[in-house]
Amino acid sequence: MASYGVANERLRVLEELEREIGASLQSAGTVILELSKEKAGERLLERQAAQFSAAVQKVESELSAQIRYLTQVATGQPHEGSSYSARKACQMALNRVDYARLKLGELARACEQMLEP
Repeated sequence: MASYGVANERLRVLEELEREIGASLQSAGTVILELSKEKAGERLLERQAAQFSAAVQKVESELSAQIRYLTQVATGQPHEGSSYSARKACQMALNRVDYARLKLGELARACEQMLEP
């Protein structure tokens, strides 16, 4: 159940980032609209530009954190809320058992051939 909580939190953060991107685009649109006027409001431009810059920095840092998390998951490094590395280790152990069984069968056949007259 804990992994669902982590996944839900990740989705919530991504939804928040989506809203933040929308807000930054709105700020950029306001700046462009204001610049298109003959007499632009300097204070509005500065405020909107600052909001845009802050939003972009937040989105960039959150997306970097998401990418780091996904990189960790994809490389099989242990991390909170995932069983990927345990499943991978189990599958590798099963592969080794199958390989050992195959080699033991080959060894048994070779021994039988040597014992035959």
